[in-house]
Amino acid sequence: MTTLGPLALAPLTRDQAADVRTWRYPAPYDVYDMTDADPGALADPASGFHALTAGGRLVGFRSFGPDGQVPGWAYDDAALDTGGGLHPELVGQGLGREAVRAGLAHGRARFAPAAYRMTVASFNTRALRVVESLGFERVGHFRAPTGVDYEVLVRPER
Repeated sequence: MTTLGPLALAPLTRDQAADVRTWRYPAPYDVYDMTDADPGALADPASGFHALTAGGRLVGFRSFGPDGQVPGWAYDDAALDTGGGLHPELVGQGLGREAVRAGLAHGRARFAPAAYRMTVASFNTRALRVVESLGFERVGHFRAPTGVDYEVLVRPER
């Protein structure tokens, strides 16, 4: 397992957003590629994107709000949607739990949600194991218009 040191979250800058757009994941994880994303929109504070850094180096991102929603599910306001990703070079090295935990702590301090919700591609067993190990429970399953199946998981905070 790789260790990065302390992780920090801060609003995503335009340069960091442009970097994230270049990240390419191998199939089937390429559903997470953000090649079409507008860096300006990602860096807009209203987008809810935050840089995940270690020692000043961009190692991933976390998002809070509608970005974590996938078309095809009936989302409501009962939970704060959160999502994110690691740099492709860091995927599969045992960093997911630490990254998600850092995001949850940041979200708790900033938004104080009653619950968190994550939508994870059904084939992404690594991510599903991570979020379930952090107390998320599956509440539903759906097929997005893209044909990819997703799991919806929720974790109460109170």
